[in-house]
Amino acid sequence: MKHFVWMREREAEERKKWLGLISDHAESGQSGAVFCRERGLRVWQFYDWKKRLRASEAARFLEVELQPAEARRQSSVPSDRAIELRIPKGRSLIVEPGFDASHLRALLAVLEREG
Repeated sequence: MKHFVWMREREAEERKKWLGLISDHAESGQSGAVFCRERGLRVWQFYDWKKRLRASEAARFLEVELQPAEARRQSSVPSDRAIELRIPKGRSLIVEPGFDASHLRALLAVLEREG
């Protein structure tokens, strides 16, 4: 049983590592080949993880509550530790402490595709 727990922890660490690398790549503006070469990564492995992570994120469903702007102004003010993300088309997301980062990434990916 201990071996199984260790394997799951190892998988979680690998997933976290590759999520970070893929995020770094997106921010770098570099091609995948250049990014991987500079970091000593195998290009095929980078794209394999990118595909796997994209597929796992796309498979999740998120509950989203939409409110007209007027209703948002009348609703309670989010905590002072909340972050408001303003996105195109006059939309915004309010992210409060304790949010699930993977859900936020998935939601942002959907919104980016909508353009």
